[in-house]
Amino acid sequence: MSALFFLQFLFQGLFVFGQEASTVPSIHQLIQSQTDDIFDSLVKIRRDLHKHPEVSEQEEKTSKKIQEYLLSLGLEVKTNIGGYGVVGILKGAKEGKRIAWRADIDAMPSDVPDVVDFKSENKGVRHICGHDVHTTIGMGIANVLASQKENLQGTIYFVFQPAEENYKGARAMINDGLFDLIQPEEIYALHISPLPTGLIATKPGPLYAYLNRIDIKYKISDKDKDTLINYTKNLLSSYQNVEKDSKFWDVKNTLDPKVGLANPNTIFKNYLTLLQDFSIQESEGEVTISSLINSSDQQQLNALIKDVEAEIRTSRYAEDLLSVAYSYEKDILFNDEKLAPEALNHIANIYGAETAVLLHGVTPGYFGDDFAYFQEKLPGVYFFLGGSNYENGIISMPHTPNFAVDEECIRTGVNYFSSMMVERLND
Repeated sequence: MSALFFLQFLFQGLFVFGQEASTVPSIHQLIQSQTDDIFDSLVKIRRDLHKHPEVSEQEEKTSKKIQEYLLSLGLEVKTNIGGYGVVGILKGAKEGKRIAWRADIDAMPSDVPDVVDFKSENKGVRHICGHDVHTTIGMGIANVLASQKENLQGTIYFVFQPAEENYKGARAMINDGLFDLIQPEEIYALHISPLPTGLIATKPGPLYAYLNRIDIKYKISDKDKDTLINYTKNLLSSYQNVEKDSKFWDVKNTLDPKVGLANPNTIFKNYLTLLQDFSIQESEGEVTISSLINSSDQQQLNALIKDVEAEIRTSRYAEDLLSVAYSYEKDILFNDEKLAPEALNHIANIYGAETAVLLHGVTPGYFGDDFAYFQEKLPGVYFFLGGSNYENGIISMPHTPNFAVDEECIRTGVNYFSSMMVERLND
């Protein structure tokens, strides 16, 4: 992606909250100064984590490093929550609101060669999704806000979550009594993204598409099987409302200022698509035709299953139909409608309106994060943090072979979200 493309993105396509940056309040100046002071040490922490990645449910050494760091800051620390989960508790000088920051800590199985000099030393495991950066930023925010303890009114919980990649960690922490140990009123998190370093983005409501698998089961004789299968494939395909040659199918267009997620008229809304080739399963006179369904709207999914069954009931295959059902559902990130714009506005007002991007529409695909389970328990906001430097060839698209991160995004993340957390305590 060219630098010109992202200049266009920045100056033509952004829709932001807040006003132009005004005089920075003193506590935010102190936050920036402390972040600058510890930045080099945070880069070292990130690189150490990157060199020693641990997969989901095996984050023992990572957890120990986090524990020791938080203790060195004077925080109260709880460990082994839902596996290798760690919680740091920072109490301000005065009582007040209780809020939480979550960072995921696990890496992924990957044999793809690393693109950085500080390569993974754990064969077959790599931080290819940026959780080393997430962990480092969480530790950095804890450091910065601990340095401002006397100026804080309220309590901040730092939740370092294991096992995000296999979607088990958040639920495990909850089931292990996380919210008996801590009682936050709000919770926040981030994920590295291909946006340029210096930007953050979010929106109220769903961030990722709703995903489910539809299974249509028939009783069938061999003579009718092929005809019935083709009928069902064609029926399901007829509900897809995105043309095959649409820009929708190229993920980089989510960043296009003309059609992407920063544009109120984005093409990434009001869609329903089939995400994979059809699966055909046969057993003892029955056949099941399945497909993954992706939709920007939960109501679309609810309507689809009813419409498909009603259509088949009026067809020649009505008597053969056994069931139409969804068999898979992944909880999705859903930002609090009130907190998301407020949190974005805090950052825009302190660091400049050009830093905070209000998104529109819903990102399609298989994306997800089990932070969604925390959001089911209390209001929360999930942000995308820019980590790309296109001029230097650094593209921070998670789960891709050339995934890399501009480490300046650590400074950005610690500054922006330390300030935001202070503002949330004061709100």
